[in-house]
Amino acid sequence: MKTLITGGAGFIGGHLATSLAASGHHVDVVDNLARGVRDVFIESLIAGHDGRVRLIAADLLAPDALSDLDATYDQIFHLAAIIGVRHVLSRPYDVLLHNAVMTDRVLAFARRHASVPRVVFASTSEVYAGTLLQGMLPIPTPETAPLVLPPLAQPRTSYMLSKIYGEAMCHASGVPVTIIRPHNIYGPRMGMSHVIPELLKRADEAPEDSSLDVFSADHRRTFCFIDDAVRQIRGVADAPAGAGATINIGCNAPECTIAELAELVVQTVGKRLRIVPGPTTAGSPARRCPDTSLVDALSGHRTRVSLAEGVASTYAWYKTAVFTSGGATAI
Repeated sequence: MKTLITGGAGFIGGHLATSLAASGHHVDVVDNLARGVRDVFIESLIAGHDGRVRLIAADLLAPDALSDLDATYDQIFHLAAIIGVRHVLSRPYDVLLHNAVMTDRVLAFARRHASVPRVVFASTSEVYAGTLLQGMLPIPTPETAPLVLPPLAQPRTSYMLSKIYGEAMCHASGVPVTIIRPHNIYGPRMGMSHVIPELLKRADEAPEDSSLDVFSADHRRTFCFIDDAVRQIRGVADAPAGAGATINIGCNAPECTIAELAELVVQTVGKRLRIVPGPTTAGSPARRCPDTSLVDALSGHRTRVSLAEGVASTYAWYKTAVFTSGGATAI
């Protein structure tokens, strides 16, 4: 099979490309490297699969970004987007416009080449944020939960709105599309702007018998290790019933508080540290837990990596690749 991944040099894209290549796929990774990093991980991915993986430096905002690609893809995974709180707060108009334009480029490419059997569009769990704010969100959250918009003037609304609009574009495109909504995916090479690597770094650097400040300590989450998420994504992309479906990606258990997560991080790092609850992060949802019955049924995959195992694997990678060497990671 031949696969195209936009945003493939990023966290989920890089691990997805690695899994596909290991299964014998030819994989074209399109990325402008504004967020993704051409690091040892990506270089090893390219070098280690006998020419079956290509990194194509291209910006999807350019009208001709995909014009040199052929029409022989079996699957397209559209992961490219402007994401991250820093960008969302400082560039809300760009988030709204550019995410829609990039989605249009991919859908237009798929329409021109009707032989593409499936496009997978990466939406976000943030689409449920307005519903949660109004106290209307069932937990665990099914894909059928109504989507309520928070105030449009808030910059943070821009990202979730761009993804809701992207979902609508997919439904109206006439292209066979599967929409995925990832929930708290974590693992090696995910950057530092996320709770697990951020806690790991601060715990790793903290002196013995000191304290670890934990923000939003009472907020509750479920976390999904990247290997499980990739298996889910590949499973729904291959499933005939995945066409036209909107599917949560993630785990529905165990649900833990951020304080409990911090305790696990401290145990993993192996230090005596006191957990000190800090202030609540503005805009952070108090609770997030997906209903995963649909992805379980369509992908045939259930969670295999426990939170303790996943945090340990993540720490081992960051300890070597980032905390000790100061290496760069995807953001």
